[in-house]
Amino acid sequence: MDVLDLARWQFAITTVYHFIFVPLTIGLAPLVAIMQTAWVRTGNERWLKLTKFFGKLLLINFAIGVVTGIVQEFQFGMNWSEYSRFVGDVFGAPLAMEALAAFFIESTFLGLWIFGWDRLSKRVHLACIWAVAIAVNLSAFFILAANSWMQHPVGTIYNPETGRAEMNDIGAVLTNNTLWAAFPHTVTAAFLTAGTFVAGIAAWWMVRLVRTKKAENIELARNVYRPAITLGVITMIIAGLGVAVSGDFQAKLMFQQQPMKMAAAEALCESSPDGAPFSILAIGDLSDSCEGVNHILEIPGMTSFLAKGSFTAPLPGVDEVQQTMTERYGDVTADGEPVNYSPNLGLTYWSFRLMIGFAVGSIALSLMALWLTRKGKVTDNKWFARVGIWAIPMPFIASSFGWIFTETGRQPWVVAPNPSGIDSIRLLTERGVSTVVGPGVVLTSMIVFTLVYGALAVVWFKLIHRYTVEGVPDVVHDDSPEARAKGDPDDPDSTDESERPLSFAY
Repeated sequence: MDVLDLARWQFAITTVYHFIFVPLTIGLAPLVAIMQTAWVRTGNERWLKLTKFFGKLLLINFAIGVVTGIVQEFQFGMNWSEYSRFVGDVFGAPLAMEALAAFFIESTFLGLWIFGWDRLSKRVHLACIWAVAIAVNLSAFFILAANSWMQHPVGTIYNPETGRAEMNDIGAVLTNNTLWAAFPHTVTAAFLTAGTFVAGIAAWWMVRLVRTKKAENIELARNVYRPAITLGVITMIIAGLGVAVSGDFQAKLMFQQQPMKMAAAEALCESSPDGAPFSILAIGDLSDSCEGVNHILEIPGMTSFLAKGSFTAPLPGVDEVQQTMTERYGDVTADGEPVNYSPNLGLTYWSFRLMIGFAVGSIALSLMALWLTRKGKVTDNKWFARVGIWAIPMPFIASSFGWIFTETGRQPWVVAPNPSGIDSIRLLTERGVSTVVGPGVVLTSMIVFTLVYGALAVVWFKLIHRYTVEGVPDVVHDDSPEARAKGDPDDPDSTDESERPLSFAY
């Protein structure tokens, strides 16, 4: 393998691994903030227990996500220095904003939230977790701003003297219509992930407690875990609708900006003049060409509807788009061969379907939860617990395949050309790789990172598993005369709220 292939593999491995943690952090932080808000407003300790329980899982996920995310930016200067040279003036701006306006905020206030339970007033402490919840979503916005510029360059001019892209309108970059299609889709998918995570764990605990047949355990299931299931299901329903609506809008915009990605998503080899179907299965050679591809179990006109909003709208195929792009851009590879503007059809085709298909886990869990916990019921149905556990990884996997589809479907571009913009603002992936880094260096670093990430995955799983099976914490109030002299720990209007003697036993 040459440097280009190794650099792409390394970036793919580290990016997909890092993105496993991102959706849960984005979605779970606001849910933990909602739980704590419910506790502050009602004084009901079940919400305090849930806040501490899921807050601990949030911290584990956040920590691993930060460690794996740092490597991402290093690669731009190491393996992709030519890309960094070409787009650094533009690409670096939203990443700097993410660090200064988002990451510092979430890191600072997360620290205050972790260590401020017995030191900050309830309301100030609550404000800290809301600051974290807002900041993690703001962080996603700026990162998606950078990525959306790669998908659809705006607010930029090409300087022929330096051979670089230079930003001339930061407002255009931050109002890029690609960004405002990707951001709600990514965030709603994150909430779907977090809602499934909360409901799945709570469902497992509910069944486990009810099956003991002990009255106190049944009450714990009803008073603590059932509200968590309700919150998770409501989140899943709202987020699921948001994913569907934003995904439909994003697909139509994607067709306008990257018609090859839409054609590749269906492995549509030849143009369809009267509506392109959506196939559930395709067999044949999807690796290098469209020859011999057969579509099975088709939904008539669905791909045309996704692209244009009409089941009968004509849709260009891979061959037609290839011809159009060759006529317009006419680039050649480093070997002097004409550029194949089609991405890997197999990867694009299947990642698009797996992105959609893995949503079935959240749907099954939400339907079971709505039925089995209706009218205040709790259940000992073992299948509810099994579906809850099985459903948890599915939105994680769906989000990962969505990211894979977005990035691989753009190939061979690392910066895709804007169909209505300046043609010079474009860069083939093979021209963005570093020219001074040898394959041995990239291969060594890829192996090291993969091994380290594998070890981190084991640590992450063990920690999540350990604290999940421990369940909600017991809340211990200090009722000593000295504590009462400082103020009533159960009175939200206590005069010395910052000194309220409240501690938590795990």
